[in-house]
Amino acid sequence: MADNLEPVFLIQRMYLKDLSLEQPNSPAILLSQDQPTVDIQIGLGSEQIGEGLFEITVTATVTANIQAQTMFLVEAKQAGIFEIRHLNDQQMEHVVNVVSPQIIYPYLRSNVADVIQRGGFPPVHMAEINFQAMFEQQQRMKAEQQLQ
Repeated sequence: MADNLEPVFLIQRMYLKDLSLEQPNSPAILLSQDQPTVDIQIGLGSEQIGEGLFEITVTATVTANIQAQTMFLVEAKQAGIFEIRHLNDQQMEHVVNVVSPQIIYPYLRSNVADVIQRGGFPPVHMAEINFQAMFEQQQRMKAEQQLQ
């Protein structure tokens, strides 16, 4: 009987879960004429929060440095609640690690660019991410670790 149930994938809610901007060396660093180096780290998370309900999060940490001093540090976590039902394990893994993050990421990019600009800096435009390629790379790394 369960095999006849149609797959379900619905967005219940999209929200900004956490956001912080730090400028530890302001105002002095704002007077520097040097070009900053920018480092962007992306993370994914998922948690089942109810029957068929999952919170999927995409986290970004953006750090701009001028030489050894931090110009700014932004940490942002964008989340979505998704109803996901009647998928096999492989489909579920794909929806949680690829499909859902692809939906959430544009919201995260916008919020990060906005807070950086509101902090008095030119916005940092985070590049598009191929979550499929990222997922496949993680799968290969897991497989290699299991062989060792």
